[in-house]
Amino acid sequence: MDAQEISKLVLNNMTYIVGVLGVLVIVMYAIIINLYMNLNYLKKRYRKMMTGVDGANLERMLIGHIDEVKHVVEENQAIKAENHRIDEKLNTALTRVGVVRFRAFDDMGSDLSYAVALLNTHNDGVILSSIFGREDSRSYVKPIKNGVSTYTLTEEEEHALHDAMAQE
Repeated sequence: MDAQEISKLVLNNMTYIVGVLGVLVIVMYAIIINLYMNLNYLKKRYRKMMTGVDGANLERMLIGHIDEVKHVVEENQAIKAENHRIDEKLNTALTRVGVVRFRAFDDMGSDLSYAVALLNTHNDGVILSSIFGREDSRSYVKPIKNGVSTYTLTEEEEHALHDAMAQE
């Protein structure tokens, strides 16, 4: 087909072509009107969302919450550091105690003598012993390192030491 035949075909069918183009223009206008209405609906919803329930701006609210979360994260880090410091200090504190009361002498009426083991979480500390008699009383302190003393321990002191080390 050459150009003359094509132009003759277009001229013969001009009314149909104009009719089809007219229908396409009307469809395009309908699509544009539909898009315009959807856009307005979305704009209204966006404005409503951005103003929030009580009229506050959502963007400002979000920025405020983000700042608040940052502050909470910083505060949590400070609390975590403080907890670590307290844990370290607590490892050296006397947290395990074992007490044994006993009668040192048969002629004494009650359990006035005692042995007290005071230990930290590493089983370091001291054993305090006091022996009460009719005429006098004596007190002893024996150091403990890793659950062992360099001094000889009595049966009651050993019992107090084991009671203290058994604690968590």
